[in-house]
Amino acid sequence: MMDMPVSTLRPGLLISLKTSVVGNVSYSKQIIEPDHTTDAGTRRAQWNTTREIVDPTEHNRAIKARGQARQKIRQVAAPTAFGLLCPETNEKQLKEAVVEARQIADEFNRRAKYTRLEVYVFCGRVAPDDVEAVRAINSEVRDLLNEMQEGLRTLDVKRVRKAAMEARSIGKMLTPLAEARIKKAIEAARSVARKIVKSGEQVAQEIDREAIKQMAEARTSFLDLDTFEQVSRPAESGRALDLIPEDTAPTKKSRVKSRALDL
Repeated sequence: MMDMPVSTLRPGLLISLKTSVVGNVSYSKQIIEPDHTTDAGTRRAQWNTTREIVDPTEHNRAIKARGQARQKIRQVAAPTAFGLLCPETNEKQLKEAVVEARQIADEFNRRAKYTRLEVYVFCGRVAPDDVEAVRAINSEVRDLLNEMQEGLRTLDVKRVRKAAMEARSIGKMLTPLAEARIKKAIEAARSVARKIVKSGEQVAQEIDREAIKQMAEARTSFLDLDTFEQVSRPAESGRALDLIPEDTAPTKKSRVKSRALDL
């Protein structure tokens, strides 16, 4: 039986991160106009909502602590449209980050009177030979390369840099050859972005067309399963992570092999 070809994806973890601030805030709603059908056939309703925070200082501390907890985990994972992705080789760092994030929440909760901060993490394993996962990641990479390409065409430096930063992060989930391709495109895009900042609108007629060409070529190399490169799984299989639910659940289907990760 022929071995299934392996594409651009490293083995890794799909992370679902959920953080919430509970308590200290209450809402009350006053109905001004009940939901009804108008003479024109439309639906109409009107109300006023009032928010009250018992302890604003504590609430601000909760928001800050939640941001710090989330950042701990995001530092070792790449944000994508499907959730956070972490290379399997960084599993130890991920476990440590989850522990630190929960410590931040515990420390806040010990001092808080009205508010509770909750941090939940859940992980599933993504196999490099998972066709749907490969297609999903390839699609994400293509979209980001297209963003950089369009940003260069429209001289939108912020758009280029944002897409380049996200692409660089996702590059950690790619095999070495695939990562090298995307790095080359990122470097070219950033180089042109610097020229745009330096020359302003005058660069419009002198835009580096070679960089745009590199974006297009790199994008083509991530077409669904049209290029395969062998990748070997780590000799050591990582132990499972005992993590729990996340902020942005994956929005596209990808067959993820789940195993609890013990912390």
